[in-house]
Amino acid sequence: MKLWGGRFNKEEDQLMQEFDNSLPLGKRYYEEDIIGSMAHATMLGDVGILTPDESKKIVAGLKEILSDLDSGKLVIDEDAFEDIHSFTELTLTQRIGELGKKLHTARSRNDQVAVDTKLYCRKRGNHFIELLDRLIQALQEKGAENPVLMPGYTHLQRAQVVTFQYHLGAYVEMFKRDKQRIQNALEIMNENPLGSGALAGTTHQIDRNRTTEYLAFASASANFMDAVSDRDYIIELLSACSLIAVHLSRLSEELILWCSQEFKFISMDDAYATGSSMMPQKKNPDAAELVRGHAGLAIGSLVSMLTIMKGLPLTYNKDMQLDKEAFVSAFDRTDQTLTIMQKMIATLKVHGENMEKAIKSGFLNATDLADYLVKKGLAFRDAHDVVGRIVLYCEENERAIEELSLTELQTYSDQIKQDIYDYLDYEASLKQGTKSEIRGGIKE
Repeated sequence: MKLWGGRFNKEEDQLMQEFDNSLPLGKRYYEEDIIGSMAHATMLGDVGILTPDESKKIVAGLKEILSDLDSGKLVIDEDAFEDIHSFTELTLTQRIGELGKKLHTARSRNDQVAVDTKLYCRKRGNHFIELLDRLIQALQEKGAENPVLMPGYTHLQRAQVVTFQYHLGAYVEMFKRDKQRIQNALEIMNENPLGSGALAGTTHQIDRNRTTEYLAFASASANFMDAVSDRDYIIELLSACSLIAVHLSRLSEELILWCSQEFKFISMDDAYATGSSMMPQKKNPDAAELVRGHAGLAIGSLVSMLTIMKGLPLTYNKDMQLDKEAFVSAFDRTDQTLTIMQKMIATLKVHGENMEKAIKSGFLNATDLADYLVKKGLAFRDAHDVVGRIVLYCEENERAIEELSLTELQTYSDQIKQDIYDYLDYEASLKQGTKSEIRGGIKE
């Protein structure tokens, strides 16, 4: 069933119908299509294009369709309609008669799909913010519960002492930025395209401010051509989702390392791990691995959307119908990965004793010793050389720096005094300078 065809003498090829059918994905935003249609019909009644009674009957019919879809009483037949817009209008006409055909007065599918997509993106973006808040809270709570010492790494080599709480706090900052990006995208896209028509408005005396208010947009779009051809907001949300995916992937990689037998820093909850069909001892961090893998798909969706849009002339082109192929799956993936990560973090077990053991054999207080010597008057390069020779001695003798006697240490520099052990003690060193920020939460 089509909303067009008057100028055609020949039926659309069956393969073309299947090729052109956007309903399988478009039906995901049936709610937005109906809400946008209700706002449009209400406005038409307000300005006198429809009578008040006609407007009320159309809105009532749309509400009934929405209710039936929500309850499952009505199911969208993907073979009977070419898109969600034709489903809404033709189903309405079936229910309230010829009056349903007046719904599309002063509207094109171009501005209709634009408003549907914006409403859908707004809903999903707000949900991402909720999920990010939950993940941030889970990271903060897990860190507060486990303010234990652990190695901080560069090049995946033990570098300096931090706390598990502080390490998780780095991801908190990443996800806070992700949240801000989503909020920025939602703010920028907060313009109402309804009323733009196909590309040049309508001769009907509509009131765009009314639909803007009904649909809770900040303002009406300034240019009709831009409004119907704009998909920047999708790209911007996909970009934010891609960065979320990258951050989730980095966190996943650390969880995978930490729960390995080589680290044993954490244990993954059984609910988010799987076993081996051959090796009965295995417990694989599959949830984290899948989150890491999904990042590639998220980035691919962004690239797909950028590529679809890069060469399109103004205004609407059918290529844009394929936007749903990119963003619907990407949004679902963002929803799933944020949710699964929050659950993984909330349920993982931290082995603080193994983290603290790991800091003993990596000379993680070497930089603190160098800083100590600088404060005693040595140039940093000279202090760096002194500490390097001390580390070499410790490696050759299988000893830790803090195990050396004061006499041994003074053979490398007479600037070293008894107070050096306040710098070599890992917990005490975190009281020094800006390191005190890392210390926050360490149990006394």
